[in-house]
Amino acid sequence: QVQLVESGGGLVQPGESLRLSCAASGSIFRLYVMAWYRQVLGKQRELVAIISDNGVTNYADSVKGRFTISRDNAKNTVYLQMSSLTPDDTAVYYCWTQNRGYAYWGQGTQVTVSS
Repeated sequence: QVQLVESGGGLVQPGESLRLSCAASGSIFRLYVMAWYRQVLGKQRELVAIISDNGVTNYADSVKGRFTISRDNAKNTVYLQMSSLTPDDTAVYYCWTQNRGYAYWGQGTQVTVSS
């Protein structure tokens, strides 16, 4: 079992920045891939950014150039630096990973962008 705990969500104004963190713990073999998803109530969960254990990244078109995903393998932690936030970024953000063939989700952290 792997537990994922997110932190860093909150309420910010448009144009501001926010940094999310997700720490993995438990019976970790190797977290090849870690990712951030987000979900707006009533809509499908969507992939925001993904990073491999050797640092290869990919982003949703809607966040390219504004969000940066990174990870600290020694700490089994993934980060999402979000800049130039807009109200369209308002969502619950979820951390995701796979370990030994099983997928794991965090509990989610709310990000609200509003003036």
